[in-house]
Amino acid sequence: MPRRPICFQGAHDQAIASTMNITATAIPDVKIITPKVFGDSRGYFLETHNQAAMKAAGIDANFCQDNESCSGKGVLRGLHFQRPPYEQAKLVRVVRGSVWDVAVDLRKESPTFGNHVAVVLSGENKQQLFIPRGFAHGFLVLEDETIFSYKCDNFYAPQAEAGIRWDDPQLNIAWPKSDVPFLLSQRDRSFLTLNESALFSG
Repeated sequence: MPRRPICFQGAHDQAIASTMNITATAIPDVKIITPKVFGDSRGYFLETHNQAAMKAAGIDANFCQDNESCSGKGVLRGLHFQRPPYEQAKLVRVVRGSVWDVAVDLRKESPTFGNHVAVVLSGENKQQLFIPRGFAHGFLVLEDETIFSYKCDNFYAPQAEAGIRWDDPQLNIAWPKSDVPFLLSQRDRSFLTLNESALFSG
């Protein structure tokens, strides 16, 4: 009978630490995940999700749904969130192309309420952003045919869809300038400002 492999906890912890680097942003609950990329003449390999590594870094989310979109340069999606009990944490990344990704803190009791984090995610840097529940999320596409992929820890609930205006002056989001006009859906254009919105109400 073949012997079963023995897993040593120390070796396991070392393997976890070597696959990705997870750092806090200016809003500590929002994390940047930088995976270790293993490349050779054939191409590359990386881990896009490691539950143990993320849990060790304070990310305790049970992802249940994966989504993907493809967009052209200048497309702006957001700022989206779902109301309770359908809030979503998200783990977002770019497979191809690049975006300017934004997470806005909507937690009324948070010391960073109304503040935001913005990072460039690209197929080249392969970084990911973890956005906890209680945040609005949006992104501006910086390159044509950009593929954006993300995990959610709660299912899509159309009855709980909500959003904040992308250009709300109170948020003071410095969206990058573009040589093409921003393209938003009619729904995204109709969102209210932070002060006007009924955040997380029923």
